[in-house]
Amino acid sequence: MFHHSGKLQYPVKVDKPNPQFAMLLQQAIGGVEGEIRVAMQYFFQAMGARGDDRIRDMLMSTATEELSHIEMLGHAVALNLEGAPLSYQEATAKDPIMNAILGGANPRHLLSSGLSAMPVNANGVPFDMSHVYATGNIAADMLANVAAEAGGRVLASRLYNWTDDHGMKDFLSFLIARDTYHQQQWLAVIEELGGFEKQLPIPNATPEDHEAMQHSYYYLNTLLDKEAPKGRWSEGPSLDGRSQYSVRNQPEPEGQEPSLGKAKEMSGAQQEQIDPQK
Repeated sequence: MFHHSGKLQYPVKVDKPNPQFAMLLQQAIGGVEGEIRVAMQYFFQAMGARGDDRIRDMLMSTATEELSHIEMLGHAVALNLEGAPLSYQEATAKDPIMNAILGGANPRHLLSSGLSAMPVNANGVPFDMSHVYATGNIAADMLANVAAEAGGRVLASRLYNWTDDHGMKDFLSFLIARDTYHQQQWLAVIEELGGFEKQLPIPNATPEDHEAMQHSYYYLNTLLDKEAPKGRWSEGPSLDGRSQYSVRNQPEPEGQEPSLGKAKEMSGAQQEQIDPQK
């Protein structure tokens, strides 16, 4: 069961409506870095969480917080669309707004939604859930969540830099702050589970005899004209403590040359593929 408050999580104000910025804010709603993505990701992860019910509760709580961010962003879009023209005559009478429309504002905000937000990205493409990652593996999901929050914080920072509207900057500073915490929240789960040494490799329940471990810890350098770049990934103990990193420069391939042989009868192939002798 979900409960809803009539008040927003944080104040959302716009000093000067800007239809073009409304279009950009759509990326934070329906883009791959946006709030619909993380809300659904945490929601489905929560529904599939097994083991520690605290983590399920955390995921569900954060999912509902992200729903509140969708509501705030939707309100921000609507506020930025206030005063947008409803006719060509009205548009031409308001040069700044007309320029904003011609400069790239989304006409569907007028044509499809009546000057309100939509579940789409900045290009008007609907969010299709293809970037919702819920594996049922806690460690894998936590790392996916860190990446999602990092992408969201990058986007919020870019939006902050794009606008000079004080109200929007204040609102975006709140979203940036929440992204900061959520990144660390998911990493804290990994730490509480024993850190990377205990959680890696993912899944850590896979038996070692299922893994060709002679191939597990070398950096494969495929550059013909350069030596392998040296770094933490190429030498020293592995993060999971199971081995030492090494480098293979210009490795010789170990596999066979692929050949599928003849095509089958009635497969729709040419006769020469089925029987090269004919």
